[in-house]
Amino acid sequence: MKQPLFHRRAIISLLCVAGLLLGAHSQAQNAWIVGQSAPLSGSNAVFGQDIRDGADAYFKMLNAQGGVAGAPVELLTLDDQNQRKIAGENTSKLLQTKGLVALFGYGSATLSLDAMPQAEKAGMLFYAPFSGANPVRKPSTVVHTLRASYGDELEKMLTFWTSLGLKQVVVVHYDDEVGVQNLGVVSEYLIRQGKTPKAFALQRNAGIDADRMNALMALQPEVIINTVLSGPAADISKQLAARGLFVPMSSLSFVGAQQYIDAAGASGAGASISQVVPNASATLPIIRECGKALQDAGISKPMNSTHLEACIGAKVLSEAMRRSKRVGDPKALLAALRNLGTYDVGGYTVHYGPEQNHGSKYVELAMVTRNGRLRN
Repeated sequence: MKQPLFHRRAIISLLCVAGLLLGAHSQAQNAWIVGQSAPLSGSNAVFGQDIRDGADAYFKMLNAQGGVAGAPVELLTLDDQNQRKIAGENTSKLLQTKGLVALFGYGSATLSLDAMPQAEKAGMLFYAPFSGANPVRKPSTVVHTLRASYGDELEKMLTFWTSLGLKQVVVVHYDDEVGVQNLGVVSEYLIRQGKTPKAFALQRNAGIDADRMNALMALQPEVIINTVLSGPAADISKQLAARGLFVPMSSLSFVGAQQYIDAAGASGAGASISQVVPNASATLPIIRECGKALQDAGISKPMNSTHLEACIGAKVLSEAMRRSKRVGDPKALLAALRNLGTYDVGGYTVHYGPEQNHGSKYVELAMVTRNGRLRN
């Protein structure tokens, strides 16, 4: 029986709409969607922005070359304001995104705490959090780190200071789960040498005023080991300078070297900062590659260690995508990274295997110079 004209038109319209929807779905599946929660605002915004920019610049460069397996890589970043609860909520939203293949580049162990169990449950790769703390290094089928552990960093700096005969170590740490664990790493190392550090606890996202500085100096530090962010670390340096004092201070890479230098200004000279990637001014292929990617992406500020670490992480993740050969398949990507083996990104080497979730043990100590540069 012949269909009325308006029925035929309705059917044709429905088919067109269905075709558009299928096309949109196909387009969403024909991309590598990488989810990220980062502090784009709040007390650690510059650090979070640098993490995003370093990775995004590399993905844009890759996409200009045709992407991976003919599909673009898209970085979807949500702002967590440096708040653990928001990072957890962001993770829930990201895991509902069609085509998501990995969670990447979270700004700290604290921001990862509520995200990692969700990734475990979903079987989703959780890659390259910006932390070497113990919580992100526990045995896991999905959590894989890029950088060395804080234990590796702390051993390097404590070996240096104790070899000079300095005994009274004061650890500046956050008064939360991760901060107390960082204190424990220092304590364990020093106890083996017959020493016990003193602890100075701070609330996360809090600065250091004159009263708190008085309390810190009452501990009579011969050396300060800083495990907090650039803001309070810079406060310490500024107040020491204002009082005409110099106390040697070493910071974990967690501080964000350039972020600390910018915040401390001239007061930061003489501080040492552990680095888990090569100096951004070194002459290595990966540094040239990431520097060009940032420039092409329109990032005007000079490349720093945070940019570089994020860019390296993005390159390693992209290599796992290439080897997985399955666009939009998170399980294939996870398997590819777990079996990546040894991979040289261009002067910086990582290694992953079924029993090896942590890519690198690279650590160097760098000193902040009077002209605001890092010197190894």
